[in-house]
Amino acid sequence: MTSTSPRIASIGPAQHAFAHQNVEGCESVTSLLAGPRYDVVLLNLPAPLAAQALRELRQHALYRFNLIYCAQAEDPLCEALSDGPVPVDPQQLLAEFQNWKERYSQLDERVLQERAEARLLAWLWLRLPRQVRAVRNPQAAGYYEYPLLAALTGEDRRGSQMVLLQLATQQGYLAEGALIDRLRLCSNCGSGRLNYIDVCPECQSIGIAREPSLHCFVCGHVGPQERFLKDGALLCPNCMTRLRHIGSDYDRPMENYRCRDCRAFFVDAKVQARCLDCGEAHAPDELRVFEVRNYTLTDSGRLHCRQGFGAVASEQLNALGLISVGTFRYLLDWLLQLQVRHDEPLFSLLGLRFVNFAKALESLGEQQATLLVDSLVDRLLEGMRTTDRCTRTNEECLWLLLPYTGEEGLNTVKGRISKLEELFAASGAHEIVLRMAGVTAPGGLLEGESAELLMARLTGELD
Repeated sequence: MTSTSPRIASIGPAQHAFAHQNVEGCESVTSLLAGPRYDVVLLNLPAPLAAQALRELRQHALYRFNLIYCAQAEDPLCEALSDGPVPVDPQQLLAEFQNWKERYSQLDERVLQERAEARLLAWLWLRLPRQVRAVRNPQAAGYYEYPLLAALTGEDRRGSQMVLLQLATQQGYLAEGALIDRLRLCSNCGSGRLNYIDVCPECQSIGIAREPSLHCFVCGHVGPQERFLKDGALLCPNCMTRLRHIGSDYDRPMENYRCRDCRAFFVDAKVQARCLDCGEAHAPDELRVFEVRNYTLTDSGRLHCRQGFGAVASEQLNALGLISVGTFRYLLDWLLQLQVRHDEPLFSLLGLRFVNFAKALESLGEQQATLLVDSLVDRLLEGMRTTDRCTRTNEECLWLLLPYTGEEGLNTVKGRISKLEELFAASGAHEIVLRMAGVTAPGGLLEGESAELLMARLTGELD
């Protein structure tokens, strides 16, 4: 993938028409894999065949991340694995490929081979704003599957795939999308194939049947209708009252049941959920609730990809205190609690926002933007102590937690950081504006303020 124009292959009975692009035709995925590697693949196949081809290509190391478009109508499986319909304008395809190529050059292929999480994040980053899509599959035990996870991880076990999603979400790299469905799954094997059945509340037998019953208004007795019949008349077996008029002397309850095994008589049956895969029986409230969602790449995930899953800048920041947003808030909450209980220690919190930073990255391009980020990090690290901690909530916002730093020290840090604007002017990113908002404990704190509320207050000042 060294040429400016991408090498394009088409799989299908006929070559997809591109007026000024040289598209090479292949009969099948097998013939494509047998030849030289192409940059872009066009699938001119019906949806079921295109979906099968996509599964094979996404599982193959050579085409795992490549741009693959569908020339015909897509089904949900194609939408989850492809890059969408073939762009009508060849220049659009060329622009998408150039953007893909720039980003791919920043990735560490060694890490991609070793870590399934890195492959997932990289796939999303290379084609923003694509999602990890859930696809309904009646043949799957959970009725939904994530075909992209299965292809990139090589794992057919749904449990392993969900663990990967949960870990990436907890680390802040992925964000949950809108709720698609809510399933109840077997607590034993995780299957969604459940049979809800009424059973006897006494012996749990399924041998129950509705049985006519009567309700005596005089004494309140409820029993089978046959016990009220005596010599052709209705007589309550409990109080021996003769029942003549329905509605005034007695009525018929809507539903009553008799167990054929233990002969128990009851009004409401007990509901059991029996798994059709493992055979376990559960009460409905014991089932595991699973919410089906799509997942998108967060700002932290984009930054993680841009830094190559372990680039120099990331390693330097990790060595000097770059931590996840959740850990940063935990430490800030801990310091706030110490302030409430012991009136110490003294500390400062500083928020930085590089306004229009994301826009500047787009105009500069991925390569130059990465160099700018590295220079920015190097200059920032020069003044950091090993006890300081920092985090990045998105591409524009950086937070510094400075223990034992008062207002004077905070102002010194602000003055040093303000000089970073020189880097923006030197790199041609003139539209970037640096904003700062800080607070020093205990004087700048509000009563009952948590880490989340404090950072939200400063975010308002940064905006």
